[in-house]
Amino acid sequence: MEKKVILKNRQDVEDFVRGCTFYGTGGGGDYAQGVDALMKQLEKGREIGWIDVQEVEDGYSCCPFLMGSIAPEDPETEKERETVYGLGPHTHDYTQAMVGAVRMLEKLHGQKISTLVPIELGGANTASCIAAAAEMGICVVDGDYTGRAIPEIQQTTPFIKERALLPVASFDCWGNTACITGSVNWRMAERIGKMIADGGYSKCAQAGFFMPVEEMRETVIHGTLTECLQAGRTIRLAAGQDPAAAVAKAVGGAIVCRGKVVKKEWRDKIGYYWGTHTIAGEGGFTGTELKIWFKNENHMSWKNGEVFVTSPDMLQVIDTKTGFPYTNNKIEEGMEVTVIAMKARDIFRSERGLFVLSPKAFGYDMAYVPVEDMTSV
Repeated sequence: MEKKVILKNRQDVEDFVRGCTFYGTGGGGDYAQGVDALMKQLEKGREIGWIDVQEVEDGYSCCPFLMGSIAPEDPETEKERETVYGLGPHTHDYTQAMVGAVRMLEKLHGQKISTLVPIELGGANTASCIAAAAEMGICVVDGDYTGRAIPEIQQTTPFIKERALLPVASFDCWGNTACITGSVNWRMAERIGKMIADGGYSKCAQAGFFMPVEEMRETVIHGTLTECLQAGRTIRLAAGQDPAAAVAKAVGGAIVCRGKVVKKEWRDKIGYYWGTHTIAGEGGFTGTELKIWFKNENHMSWKNGEVFVTSPDMLQVIDTKTGFPYTNNKIEEGMEVTVIAMKARDIFRSERGLFVLSPKAFGYDMAYVPVEDMTSV
């Protein structure tokens, strides 16, 4: 593994963000926002990339992240935002909001932060973290705290490793700020954080998980940013062939359905994007009906009415022809898609990992069954 990776041009950026979106399992933020954030830094002549976690100098790290729902904003909400609350166009983009949250956290701790860690893998969340580091002139590690994207703050390795979350600093795209200094548990910290983001119309960045670099090294999932770059590049190079087969082989996954999206149901509630996609199998999957339930990201599925792949294992929905990975807010009825299943990161198959990221964590009273017991993964 390379000790330092630099994204040198737009193709590198697009490959990387495409891979992040793939690993985002339907969430993690918008691909176009991620590309835009990194290209702005590249155009300013700044170095964008990451370094191996073992090469990071001692100091202090934190984790900035975007918070809120990925659901589309309706015209009534936009009108309310402008006429009732006087919030016109953004005064800060997501990169600037992340920088603002990190600066607040530095003041709270009285320490400079030298290293940023992405909370998850996703088109906007991971890219914005790298862009914020470039803006601040500090480094990002080749890793993250989830190895995929997740909807809730406790569904991370710092929870599993029993690290500290609070305080969490919040900075939205109009410059409104807030801070969570205490909560009775992680779920309440998540709820309060979502309420703050909801107040800022889900245009919000937050920062937490302040810890010494030596603790971060023991907590982060290593090498995941490089994995994203490789996956995104694989999809591009397989264009015109079978990108789904190529990327599934590259990441150790399996194609579990190809077909058409025949039904989409969704709602936006308390800062989350909830819903179900129904896919009717075609070709070799004729006769298969796959339903995927999401809470921002994909977490439950049913194949012909029987429970199928669930979190913490991963389900990615991609365009059948191009291989482009979709976030759930971009999926529409009539789309031709392919679904790829992958194993979870090992740490999320631990007792504490399954406690926060398995069917029971989402209110489904059933035991987790590993994806390899149901597919060819």
